[in-house]
Amino acid sequence: MPELPEVETTRRGIAPYLEGQRVSRVIVRERRLRWPIPEDLDVRLSGQRIERVERRAKYLLIKAEVGSLISHLGMSGSLRLVECGLAAAKHEHVDIELESGLALRYTDPRRFGALLWSDDPLRHELLSKLGPEPLGGSFDGERLFQLSRARSMAVKPFIMDNAVVVGVGNIYATEALFAAGIDPRREAGSISRARYLRLAEEIKRILAHAIERGGTTLRDFVGGDGQPGYFQQELFAYGRGGEFCKVCGSTLREVKLGQRASVYCPKCQR
Repeated sequence: MPELPEVETTRRGIAPYLEGQRVSRVIVRERRLRWPIPEDLDVRLSGQRIERVERRAKYLLIKAEVGSLISHLGMSGSLRLVECGLAAAKHEHVDIELESGLALRYTDPRRFGALLWSDDPLRHELLSKLGPEPLGGSFDGERLFQLSRARSMAVKPFIMDNAVVVGVGNIYATEALFAAGIDPRREAGSISRARYLRLAEEIKRILAHAIERGGTTLRDFVGGDGQPGYFQQELFAYGRGGEFCKVCGSTLREVKLGQRASVYCPKCQR
């Protein structure tokens, strides 16, 4: 599933081509995504000028003059720019055609993504209860420390909880815990303030670096320009169970935490 850096990479790729452009029409070939695409999406969006393309957690917000399109890429979705009228392949479900002659094309083989409409997206039920952005000023190690007190759950699912902080998915939680030297199995409430301060800084550093590297190429992900991300080449732990640790040479171990595979180094992480 595309994580926050992949979604931010997509936002940065498409924003310059959408912002300030007027929508000429919306072509919907398949409405059956995770939630059905609104029947009146073409009526609502056509003729409007796109003012901004923003991101909240893993959701893209395409803000028009009146209302916003909320997009989630699900497990296999992508948004890319094509020429208007370009023939669509099997899984290319939606085109948002612009007066510039370009179209924003939504592709989703598994159809677990979403394209929804909202007059007030930050109050939409999918976004209204989300925690702070990890790269924003309202997220830090003190927040992690305070929210973790008396919590017996493992630290990895704790930092992946969107009510705690948004956008720290499986890949980047694994990498941040490795960088901070924290065993992902540790009880969240047993970790000190100092270690949470370090963990928050590693979360920020790794996410920012992954964004600059264009995200992580996993399965179907490509950015808004159709190019893959390159952060996967720099992974220290995620997906490397049974391989050697790049820091100490020990064999990395893999366990299940919250139904997710988690890889850690038994020597570097405690």
